[in-house]
This record gives sequence, structure tokens and C-alpha cells, in this order.
Amino acid sequence: MPNTAPSLSRFLAVAFLAAVLFGCATPPDRSDKEAYAEFEAINDPLEPLNRTIFSFNQAIDAMFLRPWADFYRLLLPPPLREGIHNILNNLRSPIILANDLMQGEFERAGTTTGRFLINTTLGVGGIADWASDFGLPYHNEDFGQTLAVWGAPEGPFLIVPLLGPSNPRDALGIAVDNLLIDPIVWWVRVNPDDREWLQYVRTSLTILDVRAQTVDELDDLQKSSLDYYAALRSLYRQFRTSEIYQGQPPPPEEGPRLDDFPAIPLE
Repeated sequence: MPNTAPSLSRFLAVAFLAAVLFGCATPPDRSDKEAYAEFEAINDPLEPLNRTIFSFNQAIDAMFLRPWADFYRLLLPPPLREGIHNILNNLRSPIILANDLMQGEFERAGTTTGRFLINTTLGVGGIADWASDFGLPYHNEDFGQTLAVWGAPEGPFLIVPLLGPSNPRDALGIAVDNLLIDPIVWWVRVNPDDREWLQYVRTSLTILDVRAQTVDELDDLQKSSLDYYAALRSLYRQFRTSEIYQGQPPPPEEGPRLDDFPAIPLE
């Protein structure tokens, strides 16, 4: 029987190279300083490839995520959805705390610790967010933000299949948070046969929670945008910059303002 591994590897390598090459946007001539400056500011050299993946993600959303989000909103009353949202946020506390500490943000680390202790006890496992009433508001941190604080460049804008807007720095951050830092993942690995289903439930609820919270806002944005892809690209980059600068980002360069978009508990 012939060995097909080398030919398969060669095919995948050629396919990847072709996708990158034919998916690259052609930069304007450097002599056109205004156009070239805009190309640099948008930071989307893979735009043709990104738009193709964006269309794929939109189709997946229309077929699966949006109908499930609508059913979730119809089935569960707002207080119950809020309780699930609070539990998911509480479960992220160890990830947020680790990134607070890696960024040297010790005051915010204290806030995260206090929130976790109060909401886990008084809030009955995180269902109620009593910590906010005690002056300890929620904030998000992740390893993508930590890399930014350490000086790592974001890299080009990316649309990740099934995940959506990102960049190499944030994509690496998601992997580190969810594969290395999250203590629940390590707890599941100890006995995956009995515990792995809990991780699937948590991941599914997180996706459903995020999508259900943004149904109305994304609908409005899509209706009001001449280019929905460009609007989401701009909002994502502004949203991440705002998180990295803890709500005090530099002035936006293009597209809709971040204030037009809701706070999203991204993971």
C-alpha cells in the first residue's frame, strides 16, 4: 500500500500557501501616501481571505448560533439568563486574577479576588453579583491583554473560523487562557471520563450567553452599516484597545465609536 502521508502533507502545505497568497490584499502604491496610510491603519492585509471566512462564519451563525440564541432568550426569563451570565463570569475569575498579576495590576487583582470570594459565598456560587453592590465591579483580563501590556504587537487583523474577529496576539491569548491557565481545564484533565461533559456544557453556555446578549445590537449594527465586515473590524479593534488601556483608549481612527457597542464578556 503506497504511503500517502507525504503527498497529503504537500497538498495541505500548497493549499495553505495558496490561501495566504491569494487571500492577501494588494497594498496601494507608497506614492499615494493617504491611501497607504489608511491601508496601514486598517491593518488588514489578509482582507480577501478574512472576508471569505467572515461569510462562512455568518452562514454558521445564521444556521445554528442565532436560532439557538433566539430560543435561549425565548425560553429563559432575563433574571435566569443573568444568573447564568454571572456564574460564567465567576468561573473566569482565576483566569482574570492570573492575568491581573502577570500585568502587575495588584489593586485589580484584589478586586478580582474579592469578587470571587463574595459572589461564590453570598452570591451562591456566583448566581448573584453581590460584589458589584459592594463596590467591586467586574473587569475582564486575558492573556491577549497581558501580551499587549508586555509590548507584544497585535499582528494583522484576522477572522478566525467559528470564533470571529481576532489577531495573532489575541488568538494566542485565548489558547493560553483556555489550555494552560484555566484551573477548571486542569481539574477536568484529572478525570476526563467523568468531568469532560462539564467543560462542554460550560463552553456551550458561554457561546450561547455571548450571542444572546448581542442579538439586538448586532442586528442594529448590520442594518446601519454600509459594510458590516468593516464595522465589526473597527469595533473589535476599538474594544480590545479599550480593554488594554482599561477604558481610557486613544481616540479611534476610523469606523463607529465603541460607545455604540455593548460591553461583551468575551472569553
